[in-house]
Amino acid sequence: MAKLIYSMNPSLDGFISGPDGNFDWSAPDEELHRFHNERARAFGGHLLGRRLYETMVYWETAHEDPAVTDYMREFADIWQALPKVVFSKTLTKVAGNSRLARGDIAKEAAALMDRTGKDIGIGGAELAGAATKLGLVDEFRLFVNPVLAGGGSPFFPDLDRTIPLTLVETRTFGGRVVYLRYERA
Repeated sequence: MAKLIYSMNPSLDGFISGPDGNFDWSAPDEELHRFHNERARAFGGHLLGRRLYETMVYWETAHEDPAVTDYMREFADIWQALPKVVFSKTLTKVAGNSRLARGDIAKEAAALMDRTGKDIGIGGAELAGAATKLGLVDEFRLFVNPVLAGGGSPFFPDLDRTIPLTLVETRTFGGRVVYLRYERA
């Protein structure tokens, strides 16, 4: 059965961006980027919040950037092919293999999983937080960066209940990022 997977690059203190909105400390090195490529290749699609979409839209035209490496180009190819659903109240159009949604997260996730038969990703703190509160997220993939952000956008939302998780995979990368994969218990 397909899963909804929330994956981001939080700081050690649990933020996906700092108080000023900066997250440059989360840029992956080659080893980590290639690992992300493998994970993204397995997805059947992705649900994104507006802010994450605005960050990731770069990958729609990354091939035009002369500084793009082979592993970045590989990610761009993977990303461009993925069907994406962007949740936004303010955007009026999206690029590439993306479409806008303003409706029900559960229905959109189920439709994408049914259509592709594969796991799908969800990203953006607010969107993934809403999906977590609804009990929709099956797996959490954290790429914990060795930095304390001190505030900003939290990886996890405030919850009104405990969600038990089981650790199923860990890995430490050469750049000192620690990968933690948890499934709902």
